[in-house]
Amino acid sequence: MTADSTPALVQNADADTDGRAPAGPSVARDARARNIKVYLQYVAAKIAGAVISLFAVLVTSFFLFRLIPSDPVKQMTGGRRVSAEQLQSLRHQFGLDQPLWKQFTSYVGDALTGDFGTSFQFHTPVIDKITEALPATLLLTGTAYVLYTALGIWLGTRTAWRNGSRSDRFNTAFALTLYSVPSFWLGLLLIIVFSVGIGPIPGMFPTGGLESGGETGVAYILDVAHHLVLPVLTLVAVGYAQTLLVMRSSLLDEMGSDYLTTARAKGLRDDVVRRKHAVPNAMLPTFTLMFVNLGHVVAGQILVETVFSWPGLGGLFYQALSVPDLPLVQGLFFVFATAVILANTLADVLYPLLDPRVGR
Repeated sequence: MTADSTPALVQNADADTDGRAPAGPSVARDARARNIKVYLQYVAAKIAGAVISLFAVLVTSFFLFRLIPSDPVKQMTGGRRVSAEQLQSLRHQFGLDQPLWKQFTSYVGDALTGDFGTSFQFHTPVIDKITEALPATLLLTGTAYVLYTALGIWLGTRTAWRNGSRSDRFNTAFALTLYSVPSFWLGLLLIIVFSVGIGPIPGMFPTGGLESGGETGVAYILDVAHHLVLPVLTLVAVGYAQTLLVMRSSLLDEMGSDYLTTARAKGLRDDVVRRKHAVPNAMLPTFTLMFVNLGHVVAGQILVETVFSWPGLGGLFYQALSVPDLPLVQGLFFVFATAVILANTLADVLYPLLDPRVGR
């Protein structure tokens, strides 16, 4: 990107309405102002679309989980013998005896102020439970995100540039295999092999949880890292495979371009052509994938967190869904969807800075 801060999107519009080239600084300033306006209109449209999507998620999260054929009040009593009066009192306490339209309007009004109600099973504000579980999810999925993004881009670049070689065939086949494997199944397999132990392989890692308990200082950090190994390995195995395949495909598309032939004809070394010309252009689809995956960092991986008993948002969602704890389920669903929508919107806003063809 040049020193000019004008987005690439707005540097390619027509210079003048009559088709003539710019004649001076004033024409250039007018073109820049007009193009900035085009970019801002593009951004405003994306933000408006995100707001509409968030409202649709809010509505969906309310009605979707009320289709679950289960009575939350009876689930909360744990199968104990409870009188009809006590059940009615609990329904009144949680507002479940109100008409559906009134529950909906109350939910939307409270949600717009950040109040998702009180959890049925934990009897604490939903936002407090989300805040409590969020750091564990960010630690797990954030660590995995950094690792599989870097690994996928690096291996994807190497395999594409050596297209048809033995390493390319092996890495591509291995990535396709991992990408096809369900993450929860891979997690269970890793637990059996490396936690329980099988044959000559002893159990080396915990079966789940964030910590063993009782550790402080450096010992606590090492204990948490020890618990992180298997769930992070599970997420990296699946995530890097997707990134590798996208990066490899994008770079293969670029390798036949004329500008690379021109760069080689100028005498540039092969690694310079790859690093400074091919890879930056091939990164555009991977850039979008990175932001999509960034939204999933907050959402976590529900099945993986459940398999490894990880105390994050994914495991909390599974617990809430089993009741069902409607306020907690709705709050988590909204947070998950919001993270994905915001990440996609940010990608849409930044993408024209990298590719001037977008938004024209």
